[in-house]
Amino acid sequence: MANQEYIDKMQLRQNYRNLWHTDLMSTIKADFPYCCLSLWCGPCVSYMLRKRALYNDMSRYTCCAGYLPCSGRCGESKCPEFCLAAEVFCCFGNSVASTRFLLQDEFNIQTTKCDNCIIGFMFLLQQLACICSIIACLVGSEELSELSQIINCLSDFVYWTVCACMQTQHKVELDKRDGKFGPPGVMAVPPVQQMSRIDQPIPPPANYGPPPAYGQPYGYPPPQGPAPGYPPPGYPSQPQAYPPPGYYPK
Repeated sequence: MANQEYIDKMQLRQNYRNLWHTDLMSTIKADFPYCCLSLWCGPCVSYMLRKRALYNDMSRYTCCAGYLPCSGRCGESKCPEFCLAAEVFCCFGNSVASTRFLLQDEFNIQTTKCDNCIIGFMFLLQQLACICSIIACLVGSEELSELSQIINCLSDFVYWTVCACMQTQHKVELDKRDGKFGPPGVMAVPPVQQMSRIDQPIPPPANYGPPPAYGQPYGYPPPQGPAPGYPPPGYPSQPQAYPPPGYYPK
């Protein structure tokens, strides 16, 4: 049952309408210092981003954001800071992916085809490196061993580079959520507002600045006041009677 829920959730992400504020190819230009920090201190950055994604409320922390079978069974409620530290150092790849899924589900963000190709290429290189290493170990060929080492180095380089770009992408999105881009300019054109329907599970498409109202998974409370660029969630809260009672004269 749990596996089917995960599969359904992955299929649902394909229908999300919003986009990341910056794609993976543009993260270096968007925030070059943070990209370098993510490259050299990946686990520390993953720790900070997960805590920030949880609105700095570690009482809501769950191992791997609840996306793996071990989630909720690692004593997170007793010592969430230690569990998160163990997650980012022992399961770094899963920690980055879990934060990504957490943001996607909260803001209804889809991943572009280009980003999917980059992530898929990273996985392909890792699998190729593993296969070459096994073949070189079985055959005992020195040439194959050298080739496997080269592919391993290339795979590690791509892996850490893509993870650094992904974490920078997450940081930029959190900056947008928390209103760190500043209020819109005085002469800016006001965004088009769209009404949400009760029977519409996915928000209607809109221009990226600003996106439609986002959902709130896991009962996380929103920050105090709507961030610039984000309309208040859950609008409209409830249908109103029209016309109001007592409107017509008796």
